[in-house]
Amino acid sequence: QVQLVESGGGLVQPGGSLRLSCVAFGLAFSYYDISWYRQPPGKERERIAYISSSGAITNYADSVKGRFTISRDNAKNTAYLQMSSVHPEDTGVYYCYAQSEDVPPRWGRGTQVTVSS
Repeated sequence: QVQLVESGGGLVQPGGSLRLSCVAFGLAFSYYDISWYRQPPGKERERIAYISSSGAITNYADSVKGRFTISRDNAKNTAYLQMSSVHPEDTGVYYCYAQSEDVPPRWGRGTQVTVSS
């Protein structure tokens, strides 16, 4: 069964750090580009980070550039989002998204991140 499972969310204080993980099951992970999306309360889902299948290419939304880092370990079928210097505006549900040519894309179920003192 194909699944993306996010973990690592929780409550973090402003200025703190958090690392999210996305583990893939049942798909050829190294062939998929991975993105992290987030959905703040009452707002639309937005893409905040992207990494190519090989890891050679990354890009970020302006809102997280310089604070968040996306990475992957294809041997572990896992992608990561390292979050640093978090703001209350970073609060939301964070989703992992996997896409590859000629196959349906996949979403994880999300993990909640709350930034609050």
